[in-house]
Amino acid sequence: MTAIPRTAPRVVAGAPLQRSLRSFTGRAAIFLVAAALLSAFLMPLAYMVMTSLKDQAQVADPAAPLYPASPRTFEYEGEALQIYAVPIDGVVRELAIVQKGRESSVMVDPANPAAGTFTWEGRWRTLTPAYTFDPKVENFELAWNQIEFPKLLRNTAIISLISTIGAVGSAVLVAYGFSRFRFRGRGTLFLVLLSTIMLSAQVTLVPTYILFTRIGWTGTWLPLIVPHFFANAYNVFLLRQYFMTIPTDLDEAAMIDGASPFRILWSVVAPQAIPAIVAVTLFHFFFAWNEFLMSLVYVGGNPDLWPLSLGMQKFAALYVTRPPLVQASAILAIIVPVVVFFLSQRAFMRGVVMTGVEK
Repeated sequence: MTAIPRTAPRVVAGAPLQRSLRSFTGRAAIFLVAAALLSAFLMPLAYMVMTSLKDQAQVADPAAPLYPASPRTFEYEGEALQIYAVPIDGVVRELAIVQKGRESSVMVDPANPAAGTFTWEGRWRTLTPAYTFDPKVENFELAWNQIEFPKLLRNTAIISLISTIGAVGSAVLVAYGFSRFRFRGRGTLFLVLLSTIMLSAQVTLVPTYILFTRIGWTGTWLPLIVPHFFANAYNVFLLRQYFMTIPTDLDEAAMIDGASPFRILWSVVAPQAIPAIVAVTLFHFFFAWNEFLMSLVYVGGNPDLWPLSLGMQKFAALYVTRPPLVQASAILAIIVPVVVFFLSQRAFMRGVVMTGVEK
């Protein structure tokens, strides 16, 4: 029998190159989309930072650059002259205007003032001023002193920290009860708790204000702190859902060793739920840090107890015509939340690692 020769597989020389090109194109497209989304989110923050470092004259000047800058000047015969970009014979030169005219102006070259002045034919208003990078850091100092930032920061930190401790602690206890204990009416009570989410703060504002007025809490921090010690439906829901994903085998093992329910919560459930607890802590801390309405209602008449939200509102009303100062105060107010957010990322990642259960 004659052996039938096998046909050698056809090898396309450009196949690896095509795959590499498609892979590179896909990664490049993902990178461009991510960069575009990141730029869209960071653009307002960049604008805020740039505006806070400008002076009022630059903000009012439509020809000024986007970055913080001041007009370049040249000292000539005891007078500060502004420098402009002047086109002469097809070449743009930086010259200082000594005497401005409608159709012609007298100019001097800052690089060679000994050559004297000369007349330039043209309208000086069409020229572009020359600017130099000059950030106004003193805007932050003025905002710091005008709004009494240390006092406002202390008040805000006290309100935020204490209310966060109460909100997270109470939410952990309530969520632990709903996720681990079986009792009559548990589902109904949980639905009643979730239904409170539909009640906005504006709906309950009047009755709660009357209650706090009768017990003498208005004008103090108590209405801003004490209610958070009675759990929040959002926090309870998030923690309960996370607690239910933790195997109950760990609880049973701890019960066999003689651990009480609180011991199980502290030593078994809570360490496994660190990501959810950190998330709830951040949510409430940022909410308490930026809260404005309740602070205005209960401590608006006592400036010594004002948080940053009220102090910045008054400062913005006084300096509404000076955007650099308003933006500088806003940046001072967000420094602490931004630092807290970035520092909490490590705790969040540690919590993700600690949630692993060895099978």
